[in-house]
Amino acid sequence: MKFPRNARIFRGQLDAAPFATVFFLLVIFVMLASLVYTPGVHIQLPIAEGLPGTDKRTVPVAIDANGQLYYQNQWIEEKELRGRLRKEVENSAEPLALLVQADKSVSYERILRLTLLASEVGITEAISATRSQGRSSPNENLLP
Repeated sequence: MKFPRNARIFRGQLDAAPFATVFFLLVIFVMLASLVYTPGVHIQLPIAEGLPGTDKRTVPVAIDANGQLYYQNQWIEEKELRGRLRKEVENSAEPLALLVQADKSVSYERILRLTLLASEVGITEAISATRSQGRSSPNENLLP
C-alpha cells in the first residue's frame, strides 16, 4: 500500500516574530522564577576545610542569625529542646553527638550555651557544621 507524500523542502523565508516571542517568554519566566519565595530559614554556615568528623550518630540543631533554635526543622524553645534532647539520649543505645548548624553571625556565647545544654542531658560531643570553599549554591544552606 502506497501513501501519498506531500512533504516538500521549505524554501521560503523564516519569520523572526515567533522566535522573538518565545525568547521573550523565556526571559519573563526566568525573571519571575527569581522572585518566587523560597521557604526555609537561611543559615549561612562558616567556611572551613579539613575539620575532623565523628563516628557517632548526630543530633542536628540549627541556630539562625537571630539566635532562634531549630530542631527537626521546627522552631523550638530552649526548655523544650532540653526535653527533646533528653529523650533522644534515653532512646539511643549508642552515644550521641550534637551537630551545631549555626549561622556564621551567631555569637560564640550562644553556641556555647547550646553545647552546655546538650552536655546537661548527656551529649558529650559537639561538632560545628561548616561548608567547604568550593560550594557556592545560593540555596544550599536553607533549612527546610
